[in-house]
Amino acid sequence: MGSSKHKWRFTLLRSPSSNHLKKPSPPPPPEFICPISGSLMADPVIVSSGQTFERNCVLASISLSYKLTTIDFTTIIPNLALKSAIISWCHANSISPMPQPLDIHSALNIIQKMRINSSQNYTKIRLSSCLSSTSEESVVPASSAVHDLSPLRPLCYLSSSSSSSEIDNHEEEEEEEYDTVFINQLKSGLMLDHENAVVSLRNITRTKQEVRMNLCTPRLLSALRHLIISKYSSIQINSVAALVNLSLENGNKVKIVRSGIVPPLIEVLKGGFPEAQDHAAGALFSLALDDQNKTAIGVLGALGPLLHALKAGSERTRHDSALALYHLSLVQSNRSKLVKLGSVQLFLSMVKTGHMTGRVMLVLCNLAGSVEGRAAMLDGGAVECLLGLLSRGEFDSESTRECCLGALYGLSQGGLRFKGLAKEAGAENLLVKEEETGTERCKEKAKKILEVMRQKYEEEETVDWEALLNSDEVTRSRFELVYGKG
Repeated sequence: MGSSKHKWRFTLLRSPSSNHLKKPSPPPPPEFICPISGSLMADPVIVSSGQTFERNCVLASISLSYKLTTIDFTTIIPNLALKSAIISWCHANSISPMPQPLDIHSALNIIQKMRINSSQNYTKIRLSSCLSSTSEESVVPASSAVHDLSPLRPLCYLSSSSSSSEIDNHEEEEEEEYDTVFINQLKSGLMLDHENAVVSLRNITRTKQEVRMNLCTPRLLSALRHLIISKYSSIQINSVAALVNLSLENGNKVKIVRSGIVPPLIEVLKGGFPEAQDHAAGALFSLALDDQNKTAIGVLGALGPLLHALKAGSERTRHDSALALYHLSLVQSNRSKLVKLGSVQLFLSMVKTGHMTGRVMLVLCNLAGSVEGRAAMLDGGAVECLLGLLSRGEFDSESTRECCLGALYGLSQGGLRFKGLAKEAGAENLLVKEEETGTERCKEKAKKILEVMRQKYEEEETVDWEALLNSDEVTRSRFELVYGKG
């Protein structure tokens, strides 16, 4: 039995399961490696002189006017056969994740590094075998090829031949030339170029403030404007998302509106892809933050689509549309337009259903501060609606309660008609309670409204309140009260 046990243990040690250890992935064939980036190509293209490179390396070379001996970048043709071969090789060797196209920022760093290296040693090593090869024979020395599939870092961080100060000296020049790269792709006749460009633009502008400032040029905005209404979902969505990123900088907001991008944004909000509509509402909200843009956005016709999005859009679209409408309604001309578009009934119905009460109340406060807005709100039953909300205490925050009292205070400037409506709705008891128990701001607003309601006018003794409440001719009634009938 003892020898049997030892034999059994020996058999386990020699079990075939020990052969199931994962083998390391083989290095990519040299023709799959981009001679410029040193990485496995995800989007290979053939240039006029016959060599194959990663697409964004070529575009970066063109944008920075970097010329290589015997290499002609005049024409770029997708190398679909090589791309298919690379994908097949990755599947055969269980490479995961699949190689991703080199982003344009990294490509620019690589070419910039090559251009500022006065000795050109890096160029000679990396391109020595490429200069005399065909598109199927592009190779690099084994010592310089990158065999792992990890994401490529910019060569300014990988190379020790240049100091960080040398790179910093050229950083400003590099940033200024970014828009050329994107413009070349955005104006290309290939849909794939458009998609790559807007995806890269969206990514590069997501977190980098300086890049957002440098890229927001009239040329780039003009090229981007035509892609915002693209019939391809990926291009439309990423175009509008990139525009949202660019609009985050205060210095860009007026530039964007003056570039003529608002009309296509409105078209997307009206009938674009759902995700693009979300971004379009966000872009209009962001642009409306600048006082110089508020009137222009209203004149260009954004108010109607924003109101429609408030009713029928996704939750994200509704919230951004409400915020856009709040900032736009700070301008008197837009308040008048909103009243004519029938916005008051929409806002009051949303308050009654409790949907986005806080944000809608902000807009109602602005409308109550104008003559047209007050008249429309008094006609639409705003006094009863707001006092009912106040009595139920259905507020998501104290700021919403303050907005409700602010809107009532705006309506209180409507004179006798407000006093009649407020008296009928039992406003005084509610306002007294707010004056006693509310926050400091709520107390102040409740006190001001009560002062208006308690003011005594000599003509009030002859007022027929029932007739006044039922009358649509408020202006004539007040004239007769003050001056008498002729």
